[in-house]
Amino acid sequence: MNFYTTFLFFFIMVSASIHAQKMQFEDYDPPSTLVVPETKIKKAKFPFIDVHNHQFRMPTQNLQDVVTEMDKLNMGVMVNLSGRGRGSDEHLIKSLENVKTNFPNRFIVFTNIDLKGIDEPGWTEKTVAQIEKDVAMGANGLKIYKSQGMDNKDSKGNRIKIDDSRIGPVWEKCGELGIPVLIHSADPKSFWDPHDNKNERWLELKLRSRRKRDPKVTGSWETIIQEQHNIFKKHKNTKFINAHLGWYGNNLAKLAELMDEMPNMYSEIGAVIAELGRQPRNAKAFLTKYQDRVMFGKDSWNPQEYYTYFRVLESDDEYFPYYKRYHAFWKMYGLDLDDEVLKKLYYKNALKVIPNIDKSLFPK
Repeated sequence: MNFYTTFLFFFIMVSASIHAQKMQFEDYDPPSTLVVPETKIKKAKFPFIDVHNHQFRMPTQNLQDVVTEMDKLNMGVMVNLSGRGRGSDEHLIKSLENVKTNFPNRFIVFTNIDLKGIDEPGWTEKTVAQIEKDVAMGANGLKIYKSQGMDNKDSKGNRIKIDDSRIGPVWEKCGELGIPVLIHSADPKSFWDPHDNKNERWLELKLRSRRKRDPKVTGSWETIIQEQHNIFKKHKNTKFINAHLGWYGNNLAKLAELMDEMPNMYSEIGAVIAELGRQPRNAKAFLTKYQDRVMFGKDSWNPQEYYTYFRVLESDDEYFPYYKRYHAFWKMYGLDLDDEVLKKLYYKNALKVIPNIDKSLFPK
């Protein structure tokens, strides 16, 4: 090896070393060298109901395109939680018309409420009347966004609490009408924690800085969650679907306590499948014990992302990634759920809680 060749080799090695040392933490994403069986599941084992989806363009949307993708996944029914869109009657009316005209048995539409004007006389009565009207038109549930209890303010600039007494009659009316309330409160607790090297969501908060929460603005995580639990306990005749496992997917023992304490509280797995996938034995035991209380949900419409949900729930695969590294940098494992548990998660529990779903689409 002559001098030039030696120098070039040395230069390349030094350059590579310097480049590696300059690499940012968020760029570090090595493929696993582990060789284990992989199960590709692009279609659910049983027809399923997605109880947590958003189709904001439903008033004018070509639903055939959505149904085509649903059929590929074996999704029997999609629940669109954004019936009122930005809050208008017209959005809900046209959404329901589009569904009834084209695919009346493939979509369920929930309504929403508007907290603007909560200080005005008659707000409670007006909102209760709106719920009655929306259900009469065809809405089959009420979706509460996370802005309630965290971002929404009254006319004086005060945070509107989830258990605000003025909203109480709304929960009661839903129970009276036999429709569930799917409620998203707060966010993962890590969003309130210091953004430092002890925060498990450090990368997500670095890349999505708007997700950081300030308890002085939103209230503390503990406060928001307690307010949510207060309404579950007070309005016992109303069925509540606590979105995202109530943000206790990382503490299933605590979630089990809450399930036992509040029998009218159900839950769903939207956007928290990675929490279940990293604790397969614990998660399987939980879903088996509470098999009558948890439903399938996704929270966003990206057909290919459902494959990961199917793989976690149905397979016994080991050490595979989530589809958003910044959301879950850890690897996951399949739960290999028993068929009866899977059927309840996929469709039986939703049929029990959400009215007017076409039961003929699903096996008994």
